[in-house]
Amino acid sequence: MDNHNKPTGHQATDTAPERVLPVNQKTASHTVLDQPSMQHGDMAHDDHAVHNEGQHAGHSTAMFKNRFWLTLLLSIPVVFFSPMFGNLLGYAVPEFPGSVWIPPLLGTIIFFYGGQPFLKGGWQEIKSRQPAMMLLISMAITVAFIASWVTSLGLGGFDLDFWWELALLVAIMLLGHWIEMRALGSARGALDALAALLPDEAERVVDGGTETISIAQLNPDDIVLVRPGARLPADGEITDGSAEVDESMITGESKTVPRSIGDPVVAGTVATDSSLRVRVTAVGDDTALAGIQRLVSEAQSSTSRAQALADRAAAFLFYFAAGAGVITFIVWSLLGSIPDAVARTVTVLVIACPHALGLAIPLVIAISTERAAKAGVLIKDRMALERMRTIDVVLFDKTGTLTKGEPALTDVAAVDGLTTDELLTLAAAVESDSEHPVARAIIAAANKADTPALAATAFHSMTGRGVQATIDGSTVAVGGPALLTELELTEPEQIATATTEWMNRGASILHVIKDGAVIGAVALEDEIRNESRQAVHALQTRGIKVAIITGDAQQVATAVAAELGIDEVFAEVLPQDKDQKVAELQGRGMKVAMVGDGVNDAPALARAEVGIAIGAGTDVAMESAGVVLAGNDPRAVLSTVDLSQASYRKMWQNLVWATGYNIIAVPLAAGVLAGVGFVLSPAAGAVLMSLSTIVVALNAQLLRRLKLNPAEVR
Repeated sequence: MDNHNKPTGHQATDTAPERVLPVNQKTASHTVLDQPSMQHGDMAHDDHAVHNEGQHAGHSTAMFKNRFWLTLLLSIPVVFFSPMFGNLLGYAVPEFPGSVWIPPLLGTIIFFYGGQPFLKGGWQEIKSRQPAMMLLISMAITVAFIASWVTSLGLGGFDLDFWWELALLVAIMLLGHWIEMRALGSARGALDALAALLPDEAERVVDGGTETISIAQLNPDDIVLVRPGARLPADGEITDGSAEVDESMITGESKTVPRSIGDPVVAGTVATDSSLRVRVTAVGDDTALAGIQRLVSEAQSSTSRAQALADRAAAFLFYFAAGAGVITFIVWSLLGSIPDAVARTVTVLVIACPHALGLAIPLVIAISTERAAKAGVLIKDRMALERMRTIDVVLFDKTGTLTKGEPALTDVAAVDGLTTDELLTLAAAVESDSEHPVARAIIAAANKADTPALAATAFHSMTGRGVQATIDGSTVAVGGPALLTELELTEPEQIATATTEWMNRGASILHVIKDGAVIGAVALEDEIRNESRQAVHALQTRGIKVAIITGDAQQVATAVAAELGIDEVFAEVLPQDKDQKVAELQGRGMKVAMVGDGVNDAPALARAEVGIAIGAGTDVAMESAGVVLAGNDPRAVLSTVDLSQASYRKMWQNLVWATGYNIIAVPLAAGVLAGVGFVLSPAAGAVLMSLSTIVVALNAQLLRRLKLNPAEVR
């Protein structure tokens, strides 16, 4: 395996072009650290998990789906055999022995089976003293159920046959919750993805060989054998061997780092090229990976418990309906008509829960997520979508997000008598047999400059120092400062002047040596994405502050920030401190959206109001975030802002219509115009509710006109 050495003058957190093996393309680049310490990253609040704990009473998407289809099937005969519905449509309900019991019997099944999640959820909201959608639904279906049975049994002389209304209300509410939950992701997947990074078994070294055991059987001070390509089962210290270790699941950096005897290694990382013997220092909950799991879990549990928009509207309607019901009963009782008081009160409580409210938000969410997906944006968390419109600052992880996460050759310096193209030709020839990202960058620069190709022989990799080959009888090497030290060479003054300037801005330096003399140097830097400039400018134009966070040295981060015009820089941030920087911004009263791509970003993604994962990042980052960008284009963040604003407008419009209908219909049902001879009948109220649902559905469809094209960002 071939290696270049780190240049001198860089801080410990700076990225150096060390020779590495190719890594899984699912892992995007972050900054390599010189020690395998944890790195937190931003992760959006998974308020969906918090919110659904109460709203959906722990039920699954499949449960709502199954209950909806069965309820819908049972609702057909209930509606068809309902005298009230028959009168509305003007047909005679078929009569045969037992036909009158079809709506009560099937309606009872619908109430207890289809209505069960709402009844449980309503009870939870009562216990938590936070009335919302579930309590409003459960109140309506319970009142309808009792009133309908009283009517079916012929008790009290009431004509309150709400079986068909009960059936349709339960069916539509189940449909709404199914649509909503299907459109959302589960935050628990983040912790599951982290756990999946550990192997199930380990090879423990014993007298005479090894034994395969469960990782749960490992103890501190055990020696384990880690074969090439295998993940480390526990945190430990290398006692024998050396290897290039892929620590991307911890650091987010795609480049492997050399680890040898005495170096610490972390559970879940991969020994890519050689076997290692490792003395276990931490197992189970004491490992660094378990620490990340705890940080994600803690950050998720610390998220805001604010109710969603639909629940706030439902809470208002609950109090409004309950108050209207009490007033209705008192007033009609005082007028001396208890049967009328009961009838009016029941009607008020039943129609207080409009079908439209159950679909107002889920339809917008479903259409929004569909539109977003077509634009390469996956919305996993409804609260993340709602909150994106309120964001004050977008905190971008630098490497692999604003930058490409791979080195690009930016400068060349050659000694007198040698042109930069000639130097580049020699360097590219030496690197031609290497697959290292540094080699690719140098070769790409040579191809772009259209330099002639030279044949190189006797290629040799010098671990930790560089590479060497023979070209036209001369020995040519490309390497970092360690190679200069080993060969006891110094830079010519004209080269030193250039490399000093490059290092001051954070570039990594490689020297080209021919026959024992330094003949030039090249600078390599993480290339900034062209799209990043547009994204930053567009965000700032909209009044949203932009900040950058990285483990890179201060001069590297400052140079990138200056190039992009970014407002604030958090540089040299240790892995475990990323989510603290999110909390710092929040402490200033800002609402934060974090954009990251690595396992190390998961805790900070959880801490932020909105977590946005780059789709080329790790599975854990994508599971942890509320929003996932399918590609690497940071301009898609703007699409998320646009979608948030547009969908929030639609949510409000739908809720205004749904609740506005109730504000008008409830008093009419209560009989406020009875003095002039007008009272809203239960049948008329039910019809109006259905029309309200149609209006809400059509309004939500208008979201399909929204254009979300990152290429059009200005």
